[in-house]
Amino acid sequence: MTTIIIDHFVAPLCLEQIEILFEDEYLLGINKPSGLLSLSGKNPLNKDSVHYRLVQQYPDIRLTHRLDLGTSGIMILAKNKVVNANLTKQFQARSIIKRYVSILAGEVQDSEGLIDLPIAKDTLLFPRLKICHQDGKSAQSHFQVTARLDKPVATKVLFTPLTGRTHQLRIHSQAIGHPILGCDLYGTEVTQKMASRLMLHASDITFDHPHSQQRVTLTSPCLF
Repeated sequence: MTTIIIDHFVAPLCLEQIEILFEDEYLLGINKPSGLLSLSGKNPLNKDSVHYRLVQQYPDIRLTHRLDLGTSGIMILAKNKVVNANLTKQFQARSIIKRYVSILAGEVQDSEGLIDLPIAKDTLLFPRLKICHQDGKSAQSHFQVTARLDKPVATKVLFTPLTGRTHQLRIHSQAIGHPILGCDLYGTEVTQKMASRLMLHASDITFDHPHSQQRVTLTSPCLF
């Protein structure tokens, strides 16, 4: 028996603009605001997105990766099919390095560490995912504590995901008992209300430029 999952979610209106941080004839590097979809949803009310906005000016623009609705920060987009294929191969080879700034609830005891927990779909709680050692796909996230906060008690960390699973940093944070502040899916009612947005920001990305082959790092300053 096939389970039909209907998503009734409608994204709130996002008035913030996309900031272009880097541009050449091959790609764009942008700062995605929190609250903007990366790609338009199936629901016609979810038309506004990074892709929808940029395709008006760049008709052949292509997403090479996505950020969650609540996540802000750096994204790279390809200006043509060839560049997109090149960057897609780099993502598949895991040669692209992404780092994220985040604020987690409570005090994380270790100054750094590796979260190695497999992730699977949770058909009963869509769109949530779950840690599942039996059916989950391998997922690893390295973290480094950068600040300890006391009002409220929280921990600022720098995440470097070694894999790119959906919701990976959000569910890994929950799994170690320190959900990301403002997270509506994996936090508690208390931790969700501790921030006005998801406290997760894609701060930088490093990759091989698809034309010059030089190693490039693009950054997006974090405002929290």
